[in-house]
Amino acid sequence: MKILLFGATGQVGIELQRSLSGLGELVICARSGARWPADFDRPAEVAQVVRALRPDVIVNAAAWAAVDAAQAHAEAAFRVNAASPGAIAVEAHKIDALLLHYSSDYVFDGSGQRPWREDDPTGPLNVYGAAKLAGEQMIRASGCRHLIVRTSGVWSPRGKGGNFVATVRARLLAGQTLRVVDDQIGAPTPAALVADLSTQLLQRSLTDGAVGGICHLAAGGETSWHGVACVIAEALRARGHVVPEVQAVPSAAYPQAAPRPLNSRLDCSRLRRALGINAADWPQWQPPIVQAIAGWPAG
Repeated sequence: MKILLFGATGQVGIELQRSLSGLGELVICARSGARWPADFDRPAEVAQVVRALRPDVIVNAAAWAAVDAAQAHAEAAFRVNAASPGAIAVEAHKIDALLLHYSSDYVFDGSGQRPWREDDPTGPLNVYGAAKLAGEQMIRASGCRHLIVRTSGVWSPRGKGGNFVATVRARLLAGQTLRVVDDQIGAPTPAALVADLSTQLLQRSLTDGAVGGICHLAAGGETSWHGVACVIAEALRARGHVVPEVQAVPSAAYPQAAPRPLNSRLDCSRLRRALGINAADWPQWQPPIVQAIAGWPAG
């Protein structure tokens, strides 16, 4: 089985290289530094890669992830997050390849307090969310076999610092006093968890035609971004670092170019049922952060 992985150098892509490696021949595709480069700003180029390689499975972990920048660069964000995944899906349908694609909790408007289910009405608040939703719609319209995994608050100690956990850690170690919102609720989700569980879902779908469509994947439990920052601060103090307190503020006091949903809770019941995992055994958000801080190099 030939598996084509797009976005192999991102946070989830790095972990997917590990989790997918035992399933078959893994072909790495990234914007640069790969044998098969592909620029998602050019949908036709991405489609050509699929036509040339004719994989059995396509995994798309590439995305425009800069939420605020998307507000000012909407056309580019839609090319990367919608047009290119749509072009991949069209080619996947032609060769009957299975497409695993990653989406976001930002497709919802963040209202209410209960976790979002896969069939809940969407209503993105910002360009990033609208582009991710458009990507989902183009994939579904293509008629290809697909898995769309929506996830939330992805972070990794192996990234380049472009995630909340790494950023907060660095700023606290630099002695910066942080003001962090306490009314945006969800669950920070390790990239390794996303890769491992979505790979298991992919394996199930290859043998069970009923496993497909949209699934939600996020760590168990819930907290605010302020709650996450406080856990990071305590983990650093446990290692002997002196770090400042983290101040809680409402979203209204921390304006950003792109409005964020207040409720980013995701109901992962469908994925748990597909994988046969009990709710009590579902991985929680806090332990991986504490373990990562303990294993991170000092400084």
